[in-house]
Amino acid sequence: MATFLYKLGRLAFRRRRYVALMWVVLLAGVGFSASAAPAPPEDSFSMPGTESQKAFDLLDEKFPAASAEGATARVVIRAPEGDKLTESGPKADVEKLVKTLGTGSQVAEVADPFKAKAVSKDGTTAYASVTYKVAAQELTDKSRDALTKATDDTRKDGYTVETGGDAVMAEQEMGGSAELIGIAVSAVVLIITFGSMVAAGMPLLTAIIGVGIGVSGIAALGSVLDLSATTSTLAMMIGLAVGIDYALFIVSRYRAEIAEGREPEEAAGRATGTAGSAVVFAGLTVIVALSGLAIVNIPILTKMGLAAAGTVAIAVLIALTMIPALLGFAGKKVLRRKDRKKPVSELRDANAKPKLGTRWARFVLRRPVPVLLLAVVGLGAIAVPATSLELGLPDEGTSAPDTTQRKAYDMLSESFGAGFNGPLMVTVDTDKDKGAAAAAGTVGKEIAKIDGVAAVTPANGNKSDDTAIFNVVPETGPSDHKTEGVVKEIRSTVDGLGDKTGSEVLVTGATAMTIDFSQTLDDALLPYLGLVVGLAFLLLMLVFRSVLVPLKAALGFLLSVAAALGAVVAVFQWGWLADIVGVDQPGPIMSMMPIFMIGVVFGLAMDYEVFLVTRMREAYVHGARPGESVVTGFTHGGRVVAAAAVIMISVFSGFIMENDDMIKMMGFGLAVAVLFDAFVVRMAIVPAVLALLGKKAWWLPKWLDRALPNVDVEGEKLHRQLGDFPTARQDDQDGQGQDRELETVRG
Repeated sequence: MATFLYKLGRLAFRRRRYVALMWVVLLAGVGFSASAAPAPPEDSFSMPGTESQKAFDLLDEKFPAASAEGATARVVIRAPEGDKLTESGPKADVEKLVKTLGTGSQVAEVADPFKAKAVSKDGTTAYASVTYKVAAQELTDKSRDALTKATDDTRKDGYTVETGGDAVMAEQEMGGSAELIGIAVSAVVLIITFGSMVAAGMPLLTAIIGVGIGVSGIAALGSVLDLSATTSTLAMMIGLAVGIDYALFIVSRYRAEIAEGREPEEAAGRATGTAGSAVVFAGLTVIVALSGLAIVNIPILTKMGLAAAGTVAIAVLIALTMIPALLGFAGKKVLRRKDRKKPVSELRDANAKPKLGTRWARFVLRRPVPVLLLAVVGLGAIAVPATSLELGLPDEGTSAPDTTQRKAYDMLSESFGAGFNGPLMVTVDTDKDKGAAAAAGTVGKEIAKIDGVAAVTPANGNKSDDTAIFNVVPETGPSDHKTEGVVKEIRSTVDGLGDKTGSEVLVTGATAMTIDFSQTLDDALLPYLGLVVGLAFLLLMLVFRSVLVPLKAALGFLLSVAAALGAVVAVFQWGWLADIVGVDQPGPIMSMMPIFMIGVVFGLAMDYEVFLVTRMREAYVHGARPGESVVTGFTHGGRVVAAAAVIMISVFSGFIMENDDMIKMMGFGLAVAVLFDAFVVRMAIVPAVLALLGKKAWWLPKWLDRALPNVDVEGEKLHRQLGDFPTARQDDQDGQGQDRELETVRG
């Protein structure tokens, strides 16, 4: 691996103009394709194999009008205090509003509250349902303005009018300033780290090109593969972070090789061969973790994972080719200005000075037990809120209290009952040409007897009367745990009724879909963890030639992700620091957030493990004692890993400013996860555990050592080929190992 990448780095260095031109042309071509492609679709949820999805598919076939994808609006009207909407004057005003709502060219139908029995028992509140001919993203500004004007005019007459539904939700701008904030902070960190504008600019430039290609590719294929704007944003978030980090490590290694007296082309080759090998395996762990989301069998999650994995793959390829090409243009300008003319001896002396990373590593080696206990207990305490994790999907009940959607939601709950905002839809499908409506009536009567059911609407059959539907209104709200119990009880009841009536009875609706969605994710969590941890464990075993180091890496990841979930629950569910983070309304954590965060964080956590511990492994196999190898790893990699972590945190934190709830939550979760994993797990727990394990950390059974291919990430074969002749450590059969002296003869 290292030898191949060494040759690739030198080739890219020599053919720098062609390599740079190739990536620029590719960016332009993909960008042109994206600009000519149709707009990406909105997010849509489907869950193959679940009862809710089966019912929705049945509705598409039997009730195409009822399951149309047209936008909807629910206009809630409340009479002035002391009046009732059923009185002649207010009733006329409501009918006038209904007539106005139905005048738009995109309006398909408006349900009159008095004909649809959509008036509360006390007569003070009613709602009118507006159905549009087109989906929400296709509504024109004229249609939205007409809806707003109609409600405003009614408010002027003294009525309280609020509106819910997807027709009133303004389209959210994805991206925006979030990535600009991340790039700006990254630029500052890179300038401080490198002390050179040229060196700092390379990771930023290559990351932007890589993300541009990835996101443009997603946009170009969006309408074909049904990739939404959220998919692009998550790919941008992850691609930008890893793109900067991968380039950062190669540029940093190049500077170290220059400081050793290498010629620029040779330094670029060695940097790509050594740090580039770590980039390849770090990228593979991220790709494995993101691609593994496909086993959850939820299409939107699969698309998000694969799109982000593709962007990471592009980031790896750019780091291995375009960075050496740019180094060919820069030469020694990547060094600080004051270091460019210094002799090699002075550069080596400067590098030999004890750095903060060196001093920290020596501190941990002296006190491994206190450091380990403090880190583990601290992360454990932060993880405690995760035990109260509640999952759900966002609805208008979680909107900010001052929004019209939230006000409409609350008015409906007050006047019609909490469960009115989350009705269940029951479908009754028969094999016969007729009789579905009668069967549905029988099923509805039995469901009405269940505790927790507030109301059951009359059944409505299709033209052939082979399928019928009716609504069930629970007593409790959509996110209430009691509602989940009601759904389970209804499904248990209708299982027996289906045989009696000769029909198939299915329960669906937004509330049932949310319950099925959460259950699907819960069922997939352990298999997913087993897959990504297992595959990554094998990859890390190849890299480190060790059993305990990959095991430690996996356990450290579990600790950091648990702490990150605890922080997410504390902020987004409990409301701690909600004003600072910008959480309008605390509520359940989005169902897909934990499993997606686990995939992303696992990949990123392994990045730091690979970058930091690879340098330790490199020192160990070249003869350093275990403690010395830990210090060497922090001396050469500590500062760079810290800079990479700060960059990732800044990129992810920028997305906290987004309006999209999922992106905001994901940005916060990933930012704190990287903070915990990089600065607590990798910087404290890893050296402490390695200090306690000593030589045992690098133990690998001889039979397994022979079975595993040697990918040479630490560059031992490369050093031999280049004439450095390091004498590698020869471990004893029992795994304890003996030190041999290391003599290096430079050719």
